[in-house]
Amino acid sequence: MSDRVQGYATAMLAVAEAEGDVSAISDELFAVGRAVDTNDELRNTLSDARIPAERRMQIMDDLLDGKTRPATKGLVSMVVGAGRGADLGKIAAALAEKAATSQSKQVATVRSAVPLSDDQRDRLAAALAKKVGTEVDVKVIQDSSVVGGLVTTIGDTVIDGSVRTRLSRLRESL
Repeated sequence: MSDRVQGYATAMLAVAEAEGDVSAISDELFAVGRAVDTNDELRNTLSDARIPAERRMQIMDDLLDGKTRPATKGLVSMVVGAGRGADLGKIAAALAEKAATSQSKQVATVRSAVPLSDDQRDRLAAALAKKVGTEVDVKVIQDSSVVGGLVTTIGDTVIDGSVRTRLSRLRESL
């Protein structure tokens, strides 16, 4: 990952630590980063140098109004204003890694067809922590391509518990 992305992630972690809510700010930034990554029109708008930075910042401010903490909004504005809006997803992912590492945790990216409740996230985090031997910070990505179940990535390890994979294995065994 580029030094610039890591630099932004480090600066964002310092702000989140100063705000005293690293986990919540990291979660919000991760969600915003995923939204930018999965929306071509938004990503292209945020990276279009022909659009004034103030306008790009206003777009994100309007989108996030009332949905995130002020610190999260400010961090997104900083990145977009600096012309790095298209990198927001990478920066947020790097922040998640840095935040987890600072708390002696690992990041588990979980793809699910449906949103997970707080209880489900907590139980999943506990099960994954037991498997990997360290606490886990679960980041959920809603992904309609996951038919059912979950696909979890922790570092280089992928745990595919999706219905599609189970059916595929069943087909192979028959």
